[in-house]
Amino acid sequence: MNGIRLPSADGGFRLHRPSRHPLGPFTRGPARSRVLYSAAHVATAPAPEAGGPVVDWEATLAFRRRLWALGLGVAEAMDTAQRGMGLDWTAAAELIRRSAAEARTVGGRIVCGAGTDQLPAGRPHHLAAITAAYEEQLAYVESCGAGAVLMASRALAAAARSPEDYLEVYCGLLRQSTRPVVLHWLGPVFDPELKGYWGHEDLDEATDVVLKIVSECPERVDGIKISLLDAERECDIRRRLPAGVRCYTGDDHHYPQLIAGDGELASDALLGIFDPIAPIAARAAQALDLGDPDGFRALLDPTVSLARHLFAPPTRHYKTGIVLLAWLAGYQEHFTLLGGHQSARSLPHLATAYERADLLGLFPDPELAADRMRALLAAHGAGA
Repeated sequence: MNGIRLPSADGGFRLHRPSRHPLGPFTRGPARSRVLYSAAHVATAPAPEAGGPVVDWEATLAFRRRLWALGLGVAEAMDTAQRGMGLDWTAAAELIRRSAAEARTVGGRIVCGAGTDQLPAGRPHHLAAITAAYEEQLAYVESCGAGAVLMASRALAAAARSPEDYLEVYCGLLRQSTRPVVLHWLGPVFDPELKGYWGHEDLDEATDVVLKIVSECPERVDGIKISLLDAERECDIRRRLPAGVRCYTGDDHHYPQLIAGDGELASDALLGIFDPIAPIAARAAQALDLGDPDGFRALLDPTVSLARHLFAPPTRHYKTGIVLLAWLAGYQEHFTLLGGHQSARSLPHLATAYERADLLGLFPDPELAADRMRALLAAHGAGA
């Protein structure tokens, strides 16, 4: 296979020779040692007559079936699916309904995001309206037969005047839930509008607030997803959680060490990076199930370089690289994102994402991936 000239950030080029050793087929049952969710993206297709890309339902659901076949759970309608960046509540509700139905068909594990994004953006909202919006989405998720992830709310971050406002909203939701939910602490590195969530910019004080919410109704909390990219803080939080409440790492920089654990406690996972590295994550989970933590780290540690690149600042644009890799891998026919976010990353950034994924063997057909990458480069005037 011919090499491919990849653009570098310094304006130069480097030659990359595509992998000849992709990962082979792999299927397994659900992981036993940890609960592992992949926050899955949505596949889109151009639709100029509709004013922009639309969800490609067939490719989107096929990707989820692939994740379940690898033994991973699906975290549906999260920010990976461009929630709040092109995927509105109407489309998210349809995504939840379809994916939950597919999960029942194949026996797959699924949780779905419940938030407040049906409220109009750019205007203030009262706590009662925010609570009602949460209640609507929570009830809908549960009516579809899925567990809920209570997503961080931009509307609540803007409206809350004290930690007590968060306690009022969240504790009320927990008392209404019909099954244990996952709380989600999404830090401002992922969404700057969530700065000061839980009523404090100081993370120590914010931690105390969210732990108080958990302690109010621990039987209604399956776990809390920590997306702060702060491994030390996550370890502190999981030490302080009530028995039976899981800590789901959302740390796409330090996930191997957090999932492996410290010999006493370990994190489960709800990760966007599991979307592109699912075949490796599944193999690593098998190593853990076989009592081989060293094998787990040997498989997962090499993926961190790709993850840190995809989630580099501005971190909220990580979705662009994830969708690129899905297209290069042949899991969808178009490199498009809702809202035109395929243009959110530079060409050198995309080239490096391709290179690192290829070196990990993540493309089932390396020649197809190389051909698609060449076509993308040529379309931007960087072809050989």
